[in-house]
Amino acid sequence: MELRLLRYFVAVAEERHFGRAAARLHMTQPPLTRAVQRLEAELGVTLLERSAAGVTPTAAGAALHEEARALLAQADRARARVVAAAGAGSLTVGTLGDSVERAGAGVSLAAAFRRHHPEVDVRVVEADLADPTAGLGTGLVDVAVTRAPFDETGISTRVIRSEPVGVVLRADDPLAGRASLSLSDLDDRTWFRFPEGTDPLWRAYWNGRNPGEPLREGPVVRTVHECVREVLWNGTVGLAPIAHPPGSPGQDLPEGVTVVPLADMAPSRLVVAWRTGEANPLIRSFVGLAGRAR
Repeated sequence: MELRLLRYFVAVAEERHFGRAAARLHMTQPPLTRAVQRLEAELGVTLLERSAAGVTPTAAGAALHEEARALLAQADRARARVVAAAGAGSLTVGTLGDSVERAGAGVSLAAAFRRHHPEVDVRVVEADLADPTAGLGTGLVDVAVTRAPFDETGISTRVIRSEPVGVVLRADDPLAGRASLSLSDLDDRTWFRFPEGTDPLWRAYWNGRNPGEPLREGPVVRTVHECVREVLWNGTVGLAPIAHPPGSPGQDLPEGVTVVPLADMAPSRLVVAWRTGEANPLIRSFVGLAGRAR
């Protein structure tokens, strides 16, 4: 059995839905369906009961889910031991948009990691905004610099810093000149939101809602570029962290767009995240260095 197929199966078994699992894995549904079918054919058993509402693991599927999680964890540990024994290797870092840069990767974090591990090849992978774990949850990266909140089951995090949050508006919006706003000022606006299947905690936070509350209606976005486009062309509003005072050179906003601070919005926590129990010394070193970055 290929580890890749097991990762796919675990996602489907946990999401109970091929569409949601495909979104979690950042792939389309047909190849995911074929991968699970291939696994079923290889084992000669039915792993999932399909229905219009989704899927349910069979007894065989439940057993495989338990074993697959253990095998994947063991594979991760084996990889960590090999890397440690070799004294060299590579590290894949997941990030959302500018998260690594805001953590200081352009200066302090990257420089510090190179000083400690000059032989290590670092690959940075940028995930879209529908995956707050930036590939960590699906095993595509070793460690992530991202933003909370999201489901941290099986994931450990360390806060790098907290940043205030503002509403992104078109520069000619009537509210754009205000010193600050509250969420109630935006009740009549159209908001962008993330696609179905996105982590509920993450989806609610960036929609200005508490978990479980109905989301504000609006266009679905996956990237920062799509968010900015909706603001510029359609006057859609959304939220963004404020790393620098609005209007300052460090804010790095496109022309025609501004951010107004929100007085009643919880800060955005920039975090470094890794799989709980991770033994890879490279990952532990990265976590320690990222935790000291400001």
